[in-house]
Amino acid sequence: MTFRKPLAYAIAACLALAAISASANSAAATNTSNTANPAPGLQCLAPAKPGGGMDLTCKIIQKGLHAKAANDKQQDAPVRISYMPGGVGAVAWNAITTQRNAEAQTLVVFSGGSLMNLAQGKYGRAEVSDVRWVAAIGADYGMIAVRSDSPYKSLRDLMQALRDHPSEVTIGASGTVGSQDWIKMSLLATQSRIDPKTLRFVALEGGGEAFTALRAGHVQVVSGDASEAKLHALDGNTRILAVLSDQRLPGALANVPTAREQGIDVSWPIIRGIYMGPQVSDADYKRWVAAFDQMMASAEFPRLRAEGGLYPFSMSGKTLTDYVKKTVDQYGQQARTLGLVR
Repeated sequence: MTFRKPLAYAIAACLALAAISASANSAAATNTSNTANPAPGLQCLAPAKPGGGMDLTCKIIQKGLHAKAANDKQQDAPVRISYMPGGVGAVAWNAITTQRNAEAQTLVVFSGGSLMNLAQGKYGRAEVSDVRWVAAIGADYGMIAVRSDSPYKSLRDLMQALRDHPSEVTIGASGTVGSQDWIKMSLLATQSRIDPKTLRFVALEGGGEAFTALRAGHVQVVSGDASEAKLHALDGNTRILAVLSDQRLPGALANVPTAREQGIDVSWPIIRGIYMGPQVSDADYKRWVAAFDQMMASAEFPRLRAEGGLYPFSMSGKTLTDYVKKTVDQYGQQARTLGLVR
């Protein structure tokens, strides 16, 4: 198996990271805890480049909290979205757990991929208890996509090509060996009697960069998430070969077959949510948990979640924290079985 990251991407990623990190650090939100509802100045931090699932999660939160404020007849406290790519979430995790660990107005997006990286030690010596888990606002699913002019019309076509000449097909994935995009594609390959070690991956930073590389022809396939694919398929330049769900997804992707329909028994659900720094006060943490519980229980939120490409999954506070710990433990066992951690 090979993972290649073009020099241009590496340089661009480094420059963007430096600029974004400097901007984020200089605009750190203030810590306020004496109000009944979240105070102005909220920052939703997406630990990836714009255009991917992390970005979409922030935008759903932005709209959801705006709707909540309107329903509560309060002055709208705008949610500022910022980006901190690097290490598929590792840079943001380290910033929040060290330098910015008490910012009560900074929420960081996480996904199932973040939990997998945490389980594999890709965030360093990190533990689930290093941050405060606020809420999971929805679920996503894995998917496989190609350009609309690709010769691969179905998932079976793609698997046949990977079986016949794997070195000629480049697969864009967020992260390197062991990332959820890597594992999704490897599971599909294994089910199709293809050795994952023969696959040729290109490591990219988030779904936005992956689809940019697909459109530019730098990769022929993207292993990513359904919410990302929904966003990029609207331009007519992307063909989604399969969604990795138990059943077809409703809405815009209703006509996309599952991998199981095409004879490959792989399903990959992904939760999306937010966490906070470890030194945020109990009062602020509980205030945010309550705010998200109210937001997710509102009549408008199911529509906002669906528009953002996510599917029902709501959890918060201690219940979410317990779920995250259990999931990270399970991912760790899986990673050890695959030889990804020692």
